Amino acid sequence: MEPGYSKAEKTLMSAKSLDAHMRQLVPERVSEDDKLVEYDFILLDRFLDVLQDLHGEDMKETVQRCYELAGEYGSSEGHVDFEKLEELANVLNSLDPGNSIVVSSSFSHMLNLGNLAEEVQIAHRRRLKPKSGDIGDENCALTESDIDETFRRLVYDLQKSPKEIFDALKCQTVDLVLTAHPTQSVRRSLLQKHGRIRTCLSQLYEPGITPDEKQELDEALQREIHAAFRTDEIRRTPPTPQDEMRAGMSYFHETIWNGLPKFLRRVDTALSNIGLDERLPYNVPLIQFSSWMGGDRDGNPRVTPEVTRDVCLLARLIAANLYYSQMEDLMFQLSMWRCSDELRVKVQEIEASYRKDAKHYMEFWKPIPPNEPFRVVLGSVRDRLYNTREYMRDLLAFGKSDIPEDDTFTSVDQILEPLELCYRSLSATGDKPIADGSLLDFMRQVSCFGLSLVKLDIRQESERHTDVMDAITTHLGLGSYRNWSEEQRQEWLLSELRGKRPLFGVDLPKTDEVRDVLDTFHVIAELPPDSFGAYIISMAMTPSDVLSVELLQRECRVAHPLRVVPLFEKLADLEAAPAVLSRLFSVDWYRNRIDGKQEVMIGYSDSGKDAGRLSAAWQLYKSQEELIKVAKQYGVKLNIFHGRGGTVGRGGGPTHLAILSQPPDTIHGSLRVTVQGEVIEQSFGEEHLCFRTLQRFTAATLEHGMHPPVKPKPEWRALMDEMALISTEEYRSIVFKEPRFMEYFHSVSNTCAGVWTHEHWE
Repeated sequence: MEPGYSKAEKTLMSAKSLDAHMRQLVPERVSEDDKLVEYDFILLDRFLDVLQDLHGEDMKETVQRCYELAGEYGSSEGHVDFEKLEELANVLNSLDPGNSIVVSSSFSHMLNLGNLAEEVQIAHRRRLKPKSGDIGDENCALTESDIDETFRRLVYDLQKSPKEIFDALKCQTVDLVLTAHPTQSVRRSLLQKHGRIRTCLSQLYEPGITPDEKQELDEALQREIHAAFRTDEIRRTPPTPQDEMRAGMSYFHETIWNGLPKFLRRVDTALSNIGLDERLPYNVPLIQFSSWMGGDRDGNPRVTPEVTRDVCLLARLIAANLYYSQMEDLMFQLSMWRCSDELRVKVQEIEASYRKDAKHYMEFWKPIPPNEPFRVVLGSVRDRLYNTREYMRDLLAFGKSDIPEDDTFTSVDQILEPLELCYRSLSATGDKPIADGSLLDFMRQVSCFGLSLVKLDIRQESERHTDVMDAITTHLGLGSYRNWSEEQRQEWLLSELRGKRPLFGVDLPKTDEVRDVLDTFHVIAELPPDSFGAYIISMAMTPSDVLSVELLQRECRVAHPLRVVPLFEKLADLEAAPAVLSRLFSVDWYRNRIDGKQEVMIGYSDSGKDAGRLSAAWQLYKSQEELIKVAKQYGVKLNIFHGRGGTVGRGGGPTHLAILSQPPDTIHGSLRVTVQGEVIEQSFGEEHLCFRTLQRFTAATLEHGMHPPVKPKPEWRALMDEMALISTEEYRSIVFKEPRFMEYFHSVSNTCAGVWTHEHWE
């Protein structure tokens, strides 16, 4: 190589000279105009430099040789070159244990870098993606849901009016539920390094980059590759629920917080493109977020009532901190002097309040000039946010606070009211373009995230509630609840629900398990109601499973009871779910309690593990159809909560196609779905990923509602029933009946996972 070239230039030259060799190894991998080959080689070259610096020239050559042999022995149109394979085996067998670890770590790292290169290349392709009507658009639309293209397709192809789309969006809700899950094995610190590698690689090829900028980016790229290689890939100690919560909340701070208003602005732009000169109202619940982190206690003994309390307070503390920072920025921007009479009156009230209690506010209040009325109003919000933040910090650290609760925000409307006032004033005085800027963005953020940032779902297994009821009936001398029939259970539960007397007192004998369940309900009663979403019962099989939770909420004095959601997971449970729901709706007390709304969760993971993917998918489809029929029969609006896993084996797959393939009438503008494990990083790890995720769910949900899929024909159903039956038999014959399967599974799992134990795979 000629001297005087930068590393980046040398790599590009090297990439071009080796391009033919790479294409011989993977002839169908990329097209002529792809950047993937260049991306691959520049990352590989940087890594080999790092490897040489750390482990010497010999190790670099060994890894290079293994890399070449691994590519060559299987590159000839699917035929294995056994001579190359044997040569590779000889190289690996000749290594001592220490060098074997370095080589295996190197290949793991190179695979990660290869994935990063592909992600950058996909992003490059997406930027060049054809628009509607261009060649190739049909293929692009198969797995993506561009909001602008979806609007245009609905208007021009399906003859929907812009107002129909606007009205549908105003009534639409997508609730994304982030869950902690062991499928995400990679540490957060390593994921962040991978993100910086992607960023450096993308910027390295941007047009107009100067040689100096290229050199600096190249140095940063090598530095991040070096740091990633030196970082342990696997957590050596399991994360606590609080760790999981902090990791989940980091996505809100890093991408979701800013990504949400950007996405909603794109929706406004897309509406404008189809001729609608109106923005979505700021309080439209188009996107919502929930969490299971710190609330999912099903099979996780580390999720205690204390943990649930801590994660709720932590989320409220993070929300108050985000709002406080945003308010400081907003005060800096809204420096206008002209305002409405309504706002001027509010300013006078605030100034009078400050003068009356100047000593109390002396710590952070400075007089604001009278020609800056918006800053006076927003300043009062900022001061109260400061109190709210410190109040939550005290509760989290000490369990109490000296700050009066009346000096904090206890309702999201208390924040939105002064913001709305500022918006009305700006709009009334000719400054509406300013109102539609950062102020509107902030109002949308507050409306979406509330004071709790996310709503925490509580999940518990039905048997744990049975334990509590059994302890109560035994203590009262009524016999064993566990041994009662379903009819006896329902009769007793309903009699107690219709009555007003306390069911038990402090003298109730409690095992640790019973105390844990009751203490969880006491935490729900103690904390603000907007901290929580649903109470999910896993392994729910009878109406009494739901009624027992309703009774426990009342007995533990939950002032605003959580909606109770039965979860049907295994194949038999899914088949029985419509009958269970019908029996539940036939109870007058319960039907009056839910006020025409019910949520049901269906599990993709357990059903897939129980019967195999094909059978599970078909049963999920049929169960949804039957559940909707039952709900319509009783005049109840049913919202189906989809517990989709991250991997394909756990129910994952392309989101766009998954939503559009749901049975007709099962979504109707309301979609709730889990985002778990490694999918959280893939969906929200970077701002552009967050944008795509919000766009994909919103567009596909809208399209399903306005252009429902066709119902399967009878002959299709018959064929699917036959295929599902055969599939289940074949799947179970291997997984459940083949005696050697577990040995094989453990062997493959341990080989792939390295230091992971069997516990991680449960």
